[in-house]
Amino acid sequence: MTRVLIVDDDRQLLRALAINLRARQYDVDTAADGASALASAGKHPPDLVILDLGLPDLNGVEVVHGLRGWSTASIIVLSARDAQADKVAALDAGADDYVTKPFGMDELLARIRAALRRTTPGTGTAVVRTAAFTIDLAARRVTTAVGDIRLTPTEWSLLEILVRNPGRLISQKQLLRDVWGPGYEAETNYLRVYMAQLRRKLEPDPSRPDHLITEPGMGYRFEP
Repeated sequence: MTRVLIVDDDRQLLRALAINLRARQYDVDTAADGASALASAGKHPPDLVILDLGLPDLNGVEVVHGLRGWSTASIIVLSARDAQADKVAALDAGADDYVTKPFGMDELLARIRAALRRTTPGTGTAVVRTAAFTIDLAARRVTTAVGDIRLTPTEWSLLEILVRNPGRLISQKQLLRDVWGPGYEAETNYLRVYMAQLRRKLEPDPSRPDHLITEPGMGYRFEP
């Protein structure tokens, strides 16, 4: 069942959305502030998040940043803010869609379906195999000859970006922004530490990696 997290401090709207989505067989979690939303997402990772920007404790954009550090769930912003700057900030932070209030329920449901279609992996790309390890992107599982390998959320986020772009050089700046968020784009030491951890877990010879390749001064590349 598809899990949806709804985040809004308007209790009446929160309840109405939850009723509508549960009636359509979605598994629904709700949160009335940003901190509760991030905690809920960590405990029960959602497939899609409906997020208000005007939360009592955090700006909704901060919640987007918090989720994008580790989650690939679709994020639909549902906000009364209709200024172009608010939309650009939310989309640049990692939101997938933006719906302004007041809104029509049928339109929101259509946008939810469209977002889920875009993020559902095809059967041909859900599992990536190399000579050393296999990655099941849908199940978020990595296995080697010795069995399942436990990755931290940060390790998984880093690996997933590389694996979804086989053979493509991903810049240091892009990886830092996508995994850790804006403001971390100069922290290249983070990448060195986490790539070393991934190689120790996945590469037969971490000192001479076959799949997680460093392009000095530029970025990293996954070779299947």
